[in-house]
Amino acid sequence: MSPSRPPAPRGAAPSRPARPVARPTPAAVAEPVTKPVPKRTEPTAVAEQLGSSGPGPGRSVTTYSAGRARAYGGPVAPPVVSTSSIARFAERARARRNLARRQLIIAVAVVLGVVGLAWLLFASPVLALDPDGVVVEGAGTVVAVGQVQGVVAAHAGTPLPRLDTVALRDELLDVPGVREARVTRAWPTGLSVTIVAREPVAAVPDRDSGGSFALLDQDGVQVGRVDAAPAGLPVVEVPVGDKRTLAAVLGVLEQLPADLLAEVRGVSAHTQDTVTMRLRDGVRVDWGSARETPLKMAVLKVLRASPAAAGATVIDVSAPRLPITK
Repeated sequence: MSPSRPPAPRGAAPSRPARPVARPTPAAVAEPVTKPVPKRTEPTAVAEQLGSSGPGPGRSVTTYSAGRARAYGGPVAPPVVSTSSIARFAERARARRNLARRQLIIAVAVVLGVVGLAWLLFASPVLALDPDGVVVEGAGTVVAVGQVQGVVAAHAGTPLPRLDTVALRDELLDVPGVREARVTRAWPTGLSVTIVAREPVAAVPDRDSGGSFALLDQDGVQVGRVDAAPAGLPVVEVPVGDKRTLAAVLGVLEQLPADLLAEVRGVSAHTQDTVTMRLRDGVRVDWGSARETPLKMAVLKVLRASPAAAGATVIDVSAPRLPITK
């Protein structure tokens, strides 16, 4: 018999028997907890998941990229991924070969374009110089246009980009009567040649040639020879071989305006400070040196128009601030 329990006090709740505590067994502690691994959804599974809303039997399932799938609401195409390292290496090698091939094609195209352009500009007859397209301006009365055209014609057939215009200008300066020349290209096959001629400004008697006259320009360069002095050209008489005196006379004539130069019949000078001009109406003008020539021209113009100097045969403007009339 089990021992009898003592009676509970009056008014107290009856006590409940104690339950045994379950302790984990060693096998339960050692057993690992495994979680289900989700399976990869294959393309066929995608079609099956569409159910009744997807395409019917015999129809193909259209898949889209991720961006288009979001836009159109279609199934996402599974990415194509190489499953082996060999395949990935092959894909990279193929991409490098394609890139190298494209770069080679571009480089060859650029080289061919540059070579073709160079041939067109420097070797082809497309831009070759045509003598019929040469325009000569400013030859004046001294320069022979035929000689200028002959110098240019020697370069016919040369492409304009290869034509040395500086060397051609130097050749034109050797033509008699040419003081300055400018050569510019007139595309596609022509040239524009502008000549500054050495126009004569004075006739100098040549005593050694029996009465002929040498025609000189403003630089003292002889540009021609005539038997008689031209009507509109002043005759200059200076000591033989005195270049300084000749330069002073030519410097005065160069600065005279065209209307006053046309009135000058002759100029003489023994030194560079004793320039004297004779006008066609018989008046002698003592000019002095070439200094203050603009002021002397203004004084001479006023005196020629003044009634007080009417009938004067000598006008001295060598000291332009104190002119003298006789």
